[in-house]
Amino acid sequence: MPSPLPLSGIRVLDFSTLVPGPLASLLLSDAGADVLKVERPGVGDEMRVLDPLDFVNLNRGKRSVALDLKDPSAITALEGLIERADVLIEQFRPGVMDRLGLGYEHARALNPRILYCSITGYGQDGPLAAKAGHDLNYLVDAGLLASARRSTTDGVPHLPPTFVADIGGGSYPAVVNILLGLRSVEQTGVGAHLDIAMTENLFLWHWWVRTQVDTAGSASAPGTSHPAGGSPRYSLYPAADGAVVAVAALEERFWQQFCELLDLPAELRRNDAEVATVEAHLARLFAQHDGEHWHSLFDGRDVCVSVMTTPENAFAHPHWLARGTFNETSTASGRSFAAIPSPLHRQFRRGGEQFSPQLGSSQALFEQTQAFFNPASEGDQP
Repeated sequence: MPSPLPLSGIRVLDFSTLVPGPLASLLLSDAGADVLKVERPGVGDEMRVLDPLDFVNLNRGKRSVALDLKDPSAITALEGLIERADVLIEQFRPGVMDRLGLGYEHARALNPRILYCSITGYGQDGPLAAKAGHDLNYLVDAGLLASARRSTTDGVPHLPPTFVADIGGGSYPAVVNILLGLRSVEQTGVGAHLDIAMTENLFLWHWWVRTQVDTAGSASAPGTSHPAGGSPRYSLYPAADGAVVAVAALEERFWQQFCELLDLPAELRRNDAEVATVEAHLARLFAQHDGEHWHSLFDGRDVCVSVMTTPENAFAHPHWLARGTFNETSTASGRSFAAIPSPLHRQFRRGGEQFSPQLGSSQALFEQTQAFFNPASEGDQP
């Protein structure tokens, strides 16, 4: 008989939409928690409209009720669920849940053990608390995107191809704090208000810049730090056919092996060699051959060099096939596709196909609040 999942029996009320909260509650659901989405009647989570496939991926294994949160009867019914919930996730601006009659203080009065997780751009207090924003705004306001510039004159960085703040500043910190909170409740019997500020959490992503500011008075110039391509040992070089070679030979042993393979002159291998001179030399070398040449040269060598690949090729790589990375699937409108690969260890997460809920599909059971939060009593189907 398989062991129970780590979060079996944990009950989660999720009022969030789009990415940060839903991804956090997805990971909790994957680990066995019973997650109930509370959605707006008629529309539901905005992701249902913006990208239905993304909605399916982010909300598999959950249930849904559609409630008008301005209706006093809905609030009364939700109070009954809050009394029995372990976790509540919300993503409104500070003060909104209070105005609805579902704020933390009221939730705590109903259930002192509840972990009330509020995910916002800037936190529950402070001058920016009420400011609207999205991932790009948070990256800018944390000073992180400025570090992606190549120089002070080349001032417009590329947009990141993913949601760094939503996921790295919102979803993951929310999950970490919820898990810590659950352990704390076991020890103390007292819940907490978890204040997850996405912009604030981005400061972790470039802590060394803060150290520079504190010790030297200012951050290093754009494009001069290692992560931003300020070292020839950690940079991108175009090949003759437009392919891009990613060099990350930071450690001396990797750098020396890299230099041997390229027959780099001795004076350019030194730590004190002029950065611009080394970069220019490497750029000329890489421009002489196509990406396949460089892939063949570095493949199997211990030098930390990769040739940029497409998402299609990355997904199809035999390594991920061998690890079963994309074995789990989601289904929508008769189409099956790879589910979001969970970062949870396989022993700690659900296996097989999980369906996302139709809007309000748990409405009937919602009327029987005493029976609710009992996963065995219902299974949503697409």
